[in-house]
Amino acid sequence: MINTADSTSSADKNPYLGSLTILTSLFFIWGFITCLNDILIPHLKSVFTLNYTQAMLIQFCFFTAYFVVSVPSGYLVEKIDYKGGIIAGLSVAGIGCLLFYPAASSHSYPLFLAAFFVLASGITLLQVAANPYVTILGNPETASSRLTMTQAFNSLGTTVAPYLGALFILATAVKTADEIKLLNADELSAYQAAQAAAVQNPYLLLAAVLFFIAVIFALIKLPKIEAAETQVSGLEEDVHDSAWGYKHLVLGAIGIFVYVGGEVSIGSFLINFLGEPSIAGLAEQDAGKYVSFYWGGAMVGRFIGAVAMQKIQPGKALAFNAVTAAVLVLMTMLGSGHVAMWTILAVGLFNSIMFPTIFSLAVSGLGRHTGQGSGILCAAIVGGAVLPVVQGLFADWIGIQQAFFIPVLCYCYIAYYGWRGYKF
Repeated sequence: MINTADSTSSADKNPYLGSLTILTSLFFIWGFITCLNDILIPHLKSVFTLNYTQAMLIQFCFFTAYFVVSVPSGYLVEKIDYKGGIIAGLSVAGIGCLLFYPAASSHSYPLFLAAFFVLASGITLLQVAANPYVTILGNPETASSRLTMTQAFNSLGTTVAPYLGALFILATAVKTADEIKLLNADELSAYQAAQAAAVQNPYLLLAAVLFFIAVIFALIKLPKIEAAETQVSGLEEDVHDSAWGYKHLVLGAIGIFVYVGGEVSIGSFLINFLGEPSIAGLAEQDAGKYVSFYWGGAMVGRFIGAVAMQKIQPGKALAFNAVTAAVLVLMTMLGSGHVAMWTILAVGLFNSIMFPTIFSLAVSGLGRHTGQGSGILCAAIVGGAVLPVVQGLFADWIGIQQAFFIPVLCYCYIAYYGWRGYKF
């Protein structure tokens, strides 16, 4: 069991600071990979001439992996410890990146969807291992602050990814179906090769990076803490036979479901939304660069939150941010032009602390069930699979702008959880 410092010591006295520093690289890389989906969605939508609902199958397959893989990953982490889970997760994610090469070569949308699922399976295992590991490495009272800081580097990855993705993946203009029909055999072959390379090269590089980091983690020494050793914090005794017995965990899992669903729904539609004539009328590549403001806001908010939440009660901060985000999305739905553009981009700033705060509040006091609880919470990330598709259906039906009512409902629930749902 970890012996934490008594009390009022600040995060900078954490004896595990070196280990936490190494772990931040994981948060950066999975943030970078996840956010590239926002770039690939409009790219593949154009390449395969998809409607919004079909395009959102990318997020469906990606985030369904969290639902399928998370709970088994929780049990796996309890067997092979956190470090083993991290190494396995990196390796599986690397294999997923390699699958993008044949998917692009064969011009196969189903194979792309399979690659997204495998990639996300690896990232799921990473999250199941790394998130609770960060909360354990230090004083339990500052767990939310610590996880918020590491999540800030996750947001750094999500901030950089849209800009670089727009430069490399969206740089090659996609032709319409009618334009493709006019190409002769040689021109069509050259066009398809260019579109394939735009996806293949970035993901080959990502695969190399993931395998390299896996080797690094296999070689370095990290504090060996078995998942079963996690101490009970906030409860007098371990009273339940399963993590499902803790009401605040179950409500927290719903919070993770709607948070990820709302956040991903907004990010997935940003490029198309900013391309609307009544909003900003931006070309895809230009709109892709603006997506960095959305994710960059989350990064800034997490760095601020990591400091502020050492003094502010996490539940109150969560409720305040959720209410503010809901108001901003409502302004987006009712506005137009640059007002609607900047209010939706500003939501990222208030998304910032939500995931780490919900996660740390939900696993608090789970004791030996922390590994299982982490798996349940990561399974709830399946909200990123379900809600974007739901929003896609409404976007096809009532329009992309009015479909943003889905995230509004999500933020209303999160406000409730921060107000009283987390209490146990």
